[in-house]
Amino acid sequence: MRVKICGITNYEDAIQAIDSGADALGFVFYPESPRYISPKDAKAIIEKLPPFIEKVALFVNESPETIHSVCLETRCTLAQIHFDVSDEFFTQIHFPSLRVIRAQKRDDILEYSEEYRLIDAYCEAYGGSGKRLNLEWFNGVDCSKIILAGGLDTDNVADVRSYGFYGVDVSSGVEASKGKKDHNRVRSFIHKAKM
Repeated sequence: MRVKICGITNYEDAIQAIDSGADALGFVFYPESPRYISPKDAKAIIEKLPPFIEKVALFVNESPETIHSVCLETRCTLAQIHFDVSDEFFTQIHFPSLRVIRAQKRDDILEYSEEYRLIDAYCEAYGGSGKRLNLEWFNGVDCSKIILAGGLDTDNVADVRSYGFYGVDVSSGVEASKGKKDHNRVRSFIHKAKM
């Protein structure tokens, strides 16, 4: 199971997550978030990272042009679209992109089942809420193209391994404070996800 550590705001957290086995890092370009990082600061971190790590740019309520421009500027490798958009919107980004489904009911997780997508628990705010999804919704579902987010931490990530998710995404569940990772929690989370 692949692991993304989201809400990276500094190089120390980034490199520690990679050294602990993270497959992807998330950078939040949403100014309302306590985990916001400017494109300039994200680029400075990304330029120092080793190869073969996915650098994911998280966006809320931005235009396709802005998303494309920021991804190129920062050298991110994937855009994570954390708001409701049309299918046409994705074709206008002209950059590899990942759809986020903010699930409120079981039927929501079945949408876009032919695509890789991130499924998070719905809440009014965007991202990092720590709210969990009902795992029973995934019983009998092909989870091989689903990245699970929402309320994951070192105590419960092992519980989701049996579902066969493509990956898991964590932010607040491995933090010492908002925007700063607890390196022991990051190490433990990755280990338990990949055991």
